[in-house]
Amino acid sequence: MANIHKEHFSIEDDVLAEIKRQLANIQYGSLEIQIHNGQVVQLEKREKKRWGKSENYK
Repeated sequence: MANIHKEHFSIEDDVLAEIKRQLANIQYGSLEIQIHNGQVVQLEKREKKRWGKSENYK
């Protein structure tokens, strides 16, 4: 069985604020958080735009 480390890493307030801001602005999609050595190093947002059939055929 793998050895599980239970170290606690803190996330800076500005990084948390940016994650919250990005999440608040996504209606459909995903937010990927890249972590290296316990630190957030990158956020990648993928947003989807969708149109229903009734909107396309007006």
